[in-house]
Amino acid sequence: MRQVLLFLKEYLSWIIFEMLLVTFILLLYWLDGFRGINTAIYSIIMSVMLLTGFLGAKFITRRAYYNAIVKKPKRMEDALIRKVQTPEQIESARFMRDLYGLYQNEVQTLYASQHRQLHFMNQWVHQMKTPISVIGLLLQEDGELDKRSVQEEIEKLQRGLDAVLVNARLETFEEDMQIEQVGLKGLIQQIVTEHKRLFITNGVYPVISIDERIVVATDAKWLKIVIGQFITNAVKYTFEKGKHLYLTLKKTEEGFALTIRDEGIGIPASDLKRVTKAFFTGENGRLTGESTGMGLYIAQEVCEKLGHPLTIESEVGQGTSVKILFMNGEGGEVNDEETDRGNDASDEDL
Repeated sequence: MRQVLLFLKEYLSWIIFEMLLVTFILLLYWLDGFRGINTAIYSIIMSVMLLTGFLGAKFITRRAYYNAIVKKPKRMEDALIRKVQTPEQIESARFMRDLYGLYQNEVQTLYASQHRQLHFMNQWVHQMKTPISVIGLLLQEDGELDKRSVQEEIEKLQRGLDAVLVNARLETFEEDMQIEQVGLKGLIQQIVTEHKRLFITNGVYPVISIDERIVVATDAKWLKIVIGQFITNAVKYTFEKGKHLYLTLKKTEEGFALTIRDEGIGIPASDLKRVTKAFFTGENGRLTGESTGMGLYIAQEVCEKLGHPLTIESEVGQGTSVKILFMNGEGGEVNDEETDRGNDASDEDL
């Protein structure tokens, strides 16, 4: 019954138009002097029969389509109408398939995002238990409190909180992004200073070789997070004291390439192509037990959104080199001999 009502609603204007057309023709003949009543009645009956036959045939061809759209859907696949005949129905079915494909993509993206967030939070909560437990044990010990150890655990907590905030803001990156001209050398020096205790604790010395005149168009806050992640990884996986971390900038045909090269343990070739995948820790991550597998993933995502191509090269036992390419920089020529080196924990450059 609903199919019939829907059909009549769709063709109601067409029926009214046909009735008006027949009435107009009969009126025209009447005004012209024709008075054949029987002929007029015959014309009306034939018009009604032809109209009824036409509408009946149209309803039969569209009945399967109406049956499909009047039923209450139970799943999203019900939107994919398969029994179509007319050009309008074919185009409508194609539109619904395309729309269904967009819906599936959005659902998969949302599911992946929620799964990533849940996985990250579970790992984060697990890792935050370690520094909290260590602080608890330190407080229970008799004698003077080891403030340095407490400070180290607090810094781990701080890094964990920063990681959560960064991961949350990544979902609304476009709203948070602010592109401006940034002096790379000043930004790098600021980041190195903020990681001073990390360098001192691990006995790694930063070597900066960047022309202070070079500026690039980027988001300073997000770039600071990315470079900070690379520095943290480089220092964390440099187990021998006395090693160096080199931060250099060179001009290439594509733009300015910032390279962060360490002398650490390096990344195995089998892991190199997967280190930017979410939650991938690899062999090195299992050595420390503190890796969430999200640091390089976030860095890759940020660099991609900012338009800075990122490449990672590494050799086991020789170290890792991370390169960020700025294709919109400007400034003087890079002087590779211009170097700021931190020699020890008391160096003011740290």
